[in-house]
Amino acid sequence: MITDLKTRKMMPSDWEAVSNIYTEGIATGFATFETNTPSYQAWDAAHMTSCRIVAIENKKILGWASLSPVSSRCVYGGVAEVSVYVGSDSRGKGVGKLLMESLIKESEAAGLWTLQSGIFPENKGSIELHRKVGFRYIGKRERVGKLDGVWKDNLLFERRSDTVGL
Repeated sequence: MITDLKTRKMMPSDWEAVSNIYTEGIATGFATFETNTPSYQAWDAAHMTSCRIVAIENKKILGWASLSPVSSRCVYGGVAEVSVYVGSDSRGKGVGKLLMESLIKESEAAGLWTLQSGIFPENKGSIELHRKVGFRYIGKRERVGKLDGVWKDNLLFERRSDTVGL
């Protein structure tokens, strides 16, 4: 049981633990189209500098969440894509929900009005997590990409802020 779970800002020095959790997610075959864990430099360049958090218990990182811009066009400046990963030993214990709730608060403080996620249909845990924190299903992109030679669908979820002026 997790007793002292909290979140904090992700630091570059967290990368080893963060990348290990990401590698576990990649290994499931239903968390991402990525097949290799990127270097910190590549990951850092692809993600927003704000809204990067880790969930910790007794100084151990159990999961992480971050946002990526969806476009470089200014009209999409308040829209970001969610990444949330929980270590295999910590799944189903509330880590993901805490990460998502913290990420939502940080995103709204940063002025973001829409968060979106693309989730593989077989990733039932992620679908349920997104629904629990207020995301709604908005559609499906069929055969949007291949993973290990197999075409994959992506379910689209979004959450609109109640506090950022829409």
